[in-house]
Amino acid sequence: MRKNDLPEIRSLPLFAEIKDNSFEALIRGAYVQNFPPRVELITEGDHSDFLHVVIAGSVELFGTWNGRQTTMAIVRPISTFILAATVKDAPYLMSARTMEKSRLVLIPSMDVRDVFETDSEFARAVVTELAQCYRAVIKNTKDLKLRTSLERLANYLLRQQIRTGSNEFELKMEKRRLASFLGMTSENLSRAFKGLEPYGVEVSGNQIAIKDLDDLTGFAKPDRLIDNYAT
Repeated sequence: MRKNDLPEIRSLPLFAEIKDNSFEALIRGAYVQNFPPRVELITEGDHSDFLHVVIAGSVELFGTWNGRQTTMAIVRPISTFILAATVKDAPYLMSARTMEKSRLVLIPSMDVRDVFETDSEFARAVVTELAQCYRAVIKNTKDLKLRTSLERLANYLLRQQIRTGSNEFELKMEKRRLASFLGMTSENLSRAFKGLEPYGVEVSGNQIAIKDLDDLTGFAKPDRLIDNYAT
């Protein structure tokens, strides 16, 4: 692993407070690898060999059942994924694949579990991250179960407006993936975009323009107990 990769990894909340010798134990067997787009990194049902850290690019987490497939989450730098399976030495509940050229750090799961047992600061950081993931799952479930497809799309666009700080932005995923992530078909997504036109949403390819933020907000009724994924 290159030395200039270490500060970014060390700055992650998961690793920020652990002892230096614990961090050294974690990265001793770790390595950095570049992956081209559309490479499957892990497969649901397999056991966790590595904790993955995305330091460049993006990764789609997805699940399958009975010939169907759905996008569960998109992971962007700098963050980890599949921590729970790593800690529990349990099968993956999701698969993961690169969405674009990506650079990842792979940390052996056995080393993660060993440090978890011996470093209390790391153990607390793991619990905190798992709690954050649990709360994000609850918020996403509420979004899917309590809102219509039109309301889900409206609130997603408002979250992107907050993330970018602009009323005009580009969708960072293909529309078919966005439809899957929001729990609808591609056809329903197209209808939902048209349904938001009266609220000031203009769409041109992947470019989104919110012409009336107040009107869209009034329709979407964002809720901090659903839409704030940072808490």
